[in-house]
Amino acid sequence: MIRERHYPLQDCHNARESDALRLQQPLYAVLVRGPSMVPTLRDGDALLVRRGGRVRPGDVVVARFRGRPDLLVVKRAVRALDGGWWVEGDNEFVTDDSRAFGVADVIGRVILRYWPRPGRLR
Repeated sequence: MIRERHYPLQDCHNARESDALRLQQPLYAVLVRGPSMVPTLRDGDALLVRRGGRVRPGDVVVARFRGRPDLLVVKRAVRALDGGWWVEGDNEFVTDDSRAFGVADVIGRVILRYWPRPGRLR
């Protein structure tokens, strides 16, 4: 089973400034684990994610499957369905996505990969 891990984005400001900044810009970091998004993402890629906001088909998102709430995944949003999203990985040989687990609830949209190859995702 492929699992993506969620790590809070660290901030060097004091707690009060940090909390205010977090409320204004809800960003966090995610570390990719597994090959489900190859060739777009690889195991070990570190991503910056914006919590909430508008999601469009084709966006790379962080989501939880309703049937597997313990599993945090990075997938591509395909279409809105039943109040959630049908999500699929870019690697056609790995089917641990909506084809196996059904509709997912999107937590946030991936803004960019910041390590090891910084850049926006397509």
